[in-house]
Amino acid sequence: MNRMRSIPISFLTAVCLAVVVAGCQQQPLPYGREQPLYLYAPTRPLWAVAPALNLSGEPQVDPLLQADILYEQLQTVHNVTVIPVNRVVEVFAALHIQKVESEDQAKIVCQQLGCDALVVPTVTVYDPYDPPKVGAALQLLAGGGPLVKQPNVDPRTLERAVTPPPPTAVLSPHPQFLQAVGMYDAADGSVRDAVYSYAKGRNDPNGPLGTKEYFVNMDRYSGFVYHALIVDLLEQVQLRQDAATPVPTVGPVATAN
Repeated sequence: MNRMRSIPISFLTAVCLAVVVAGCQQQPLPYGREQPLYLYAPTRPLWAVAPALNLSGEPQVDPLLQADILYEQLQTVHNVTVIPVNRVVEVFAALHIQKVESEDQAKIVCQQLGCDALVVPTVTVYDPYDPPKVGAALQLLAGGGPLVKQPNVDPRTLERAVTPPPPTAVLSPHPQFLQAVGMYDAADGSVRDAVYSYAKGRNDPNGPLGTKEYFVNMDRYSGFVYHALIVDLLEQVQLRQDAATPVPTVGPVATAN
């Protein structure tokens, strides 16, 4: 009789242990609770997002859609205010330009918008097939000088004032602006791991695709790419701020005789 009771008791004990072990495992980040990015700056910078430059050769790349995806990602950065792309497009139309091709143009656009800097995304590679591949860059061009709006800008003077680079060129590095560049091929294991980490708290766990959605939905995957580039860009901003911060001088230390 005791032996017959020991069978169900042992089974219940094993089930209880399995439940306890499962409960002790690390729980995924709750949906909608992704970690925000932080930019530590003396003042709260005001950035504007320009339409993306498409150097990939893929006609399906929408410059405005890419800029909107970047704008959504920048919205998650703490301590940064972002001007949406439609405001920048209005300034482009007023200046009779289609894109920013020099720092002089970027400064005029920033003066028109009253912002501190212009963020220009560039798409260099765009392969939407699973596993997706995206190459992109972000340029942060400082406005420079006092931010005073100039309502009367002659577009012909603007065009003559600068010499645009070749159509396939990416803006070259310059002390006045920062650049983050990356190639994100989901066929690479480290990139896939980064996508899974990024998806925690962002994808609906009850969705039909789960984290796989980030590999079949190019808008989602592009969001991951811009998130990674923003992290790189913020690190460069922090390094430049640290380098510009004066180090307090320390007087000579008295030594005992």
